[in-house]
Amino acid sequence: MESFVAQEAGRLDKILTQHLNQSRNQIEKLIKEALVSVNNRVVTKPSFKVLEGQTVEYSFKEAIIKAPQAVDFDVAILYEDEDILILNKPAHLVVHPAPSVKEPTLVDWLMARGISLSTLSGEERHGIVHRIDKETTGALVVAKNNEAHQKLSEQLQDKSMGRYYLAVIDYPLKEDTIVEQPIGRNPNNRLKMSINSHGKEAKSAFAKLLEGKERLELIAAKLYTGRTHQIRVHLSHLGRHIVGDELYGYQSQNSSYRVQLHAYLLYLIHPRTGKKIEVVAPLFEDMERLLEAKFDSYQKTIESLKERFIDTPSI
Repeated sequence: MESFVAQEAGRLDKILTQHLNQSRNQIEKLIKEALVSVNNRVVTKPSFKVLEGQTVEYSFKEAIIKAPQAVDFDVAILYEDEDILILNKPAHLVVHPAPSVKEPTLVDWLMARGISLSTLSGEERHGIVHRIDKETTGALVVAKNNEAHQKLSEQLQDKSMGRYYLAVIDYPLKEDTIVEQPIGRNPNNRLKMSINSHGKEAKSAFAKLLEGKERLELIAAKLYTGRTHQIRVHLSHLGRHIVGDELYGYQSQNSSYRVQLHAYLLYLIHPRTGKKIEVVAPLFEDMERLLEAKFDSYQKTIESLKERFIDTPSI
């Protein structure tokens, strides 16, 4: 059992949601499965009123490995130990199952490998701490146990864990810029997100890296929040579009590109050792080909990304 002392009074589900940095639905499931107690009393009602100074205890189910869908692909492992797994996610791969997803997912691949995974995010999201869009590639961390998952979730909250992305856009930025605009579901297209005054707060930073042929530009992006399609929506707000991102407005006679967005550099604090680590995810072949064709000396620009934006020891 893990425990903490409530710093203020409030609903049990709200207090746990803030403490664990998980969705309200996931916390409600934890409570209703009798895995939470307050002052040694098991509580199964999410609306239970917790008083300031009371002790909240909680535990998690062991991961139940269901029969995964058959997978005919592999995923490159960038780093692995008993607590975490860092992968280089390929394009066209959905991270976790959902009712609308019919094809095998990254979670299916993880389960097929028999990897012990956390259950903090629910059984359908074994070990998934943060996600990447289907078309986006790059570094993604998976928690192998609930303790690691909780500590990594806390790092997402306090920004001690994060990623720097590389993207190729269709027109150069005027300058390095930060966009702070709320994001919500697009009312006219359920497949899209949009700037929405009723949406969730969202903050992204964009930095110019290298201008190329045909007005293309290689940029770096960093997220301070984790909204669906956040980089794509905020770039669209600036009148810029990622090459291949037709959903958000990229237009070209060459429609063979997938979305040219890659999570290149992941940094975090190891949940067990406390060591600061960073992992670089190599580019995939399609993005390499585009950069070779449209940009001169892009390798040096990418190699300097770590020195420019982050200063932590490499694993």
